[in-house]
Amino acid sequence: PLIGMKYQDQLVYKQQQVANALADHDLLREGLVQSTLPSEPALEYRASAKLVFGRKREKVLIGLYQRGSHEVIDTGDCPVHHPLINRIIKVVREEVQRQSISVYSSRHKNGLLRYLLIRVSPGNNKAQVTFFSNFRDLQQLPKLGKWLMRKVPEVIGVHQNVNSSTGNVILGQESLKLHGLPDLIDQVGEVRLRIAPEAFFQVNTRQAAQIYQLVRQWANLSKRDNAIDLYCGIGGIGLHLAKDAGQMVGIEYVEQAVRNAADNAKLNQLDNCRFIAGDAADELGKLAAQLKKVRLVTLNPPRKGCAEGLLQTVGGIAPEQIIYVSCDPSSLARDLRILVEQGYEITQVQPVDMFPQTAHVETVVELKRKQE
Repeated sequence: PLIGMKYQDQLVYKQQQVANALADHDLLREGLVQSTLPSEPALEYRASAKLVFGRKREKVLIGLYQRGSHEVIDTGDCPVHHPLINRIIKVVREEVQRQSISVYSSRHKNGLLRYLLIRVSPGNNKAQVTFFSNFRDLQQLPKLGKWLMRKVPEVIGVHQNVNSSTGNVILGQESLKLHGLPDLIDQVGEVRLRIAPEAFFQVNTRQAAQIYQLVRQWANLSKRDNAIDLYCGIGGIGLHLAKDAGQMVGIEYVEQAVRNAADNAKLNQLDNCRFIAGDAADELGKLAAQLKKVRLVTLNPPRKGCAEGLLQTVGGIAPEQIIYVSCDPSSLARDLRILVEQGYEITQVQPVDMFPQTAHVETVVELKRKQE
């Protein structure tokens, strides 16, 4: 929606979004919100794409739903996708058409192919492809995957995820490796990450690296310090912190992501961190009793932000420092108000342009406990 706006104006607009959200909760002080950290590049930055299959007059479409409908708009060469993603889409579209593979119809609840997930490692120029199917298929999709790997040799792994539900949830319960490697390995900042097909990971890996580095720099941990990383995902923030900390513990609800995070700790030869699967508030309460003192808590919640009970538990642990990474200014401002009421002061606010050409803005905030 912002692609017609000059890039510098987009950055100012996003800084203002964050400032307005803080002002709504009486949290804004002069000079508190820094200029938005730009993305380089501002096009071709998306290292992953979740796309939907459709069919119109016998023509196969791969793209996105038109807003508020189930009509699929074919993406063609999307300017924000990494070029390798656009190449893969073109080959898949041609091959599904050529091989007459059926496409799922939401109206008739039949057909094989539903969604396409492509992940790219920009540094290695390698890709992982997952076909989301309406039912398990070990004939057409392995053949399609083999053809894709032949035509696009940068594809190092092809997977199938089976989802027979009738809703809009993309990920199903069963995943199968059809060809190649089980995971995509990417270098993000100072850590190597093993990314499974089902795991959530940031779509702009260069900006993710900037955020991880910023969090590590602000944290300034030493081997005497313990840190807790909430909503840790596959370990991006936590592993950067573990390089400096005495002990780092990550908590994440999605079990597959926790397994990925533990594998990533081994991959980076970091033995001072562990990862727990479970509800953040429940596990945090147990963890606080085990760790003598927690110097830092990091928060990286989904768009809806944190539950108030979790923020109160964080306040009860009373870490010296909290670093909050947010993808929604309004839920961020609401949560910051709760933390400020528990005796914290906002010291730094850094908007980050994770999604150029769109209205979304990521924000990194540092809070420090006020001296009694």
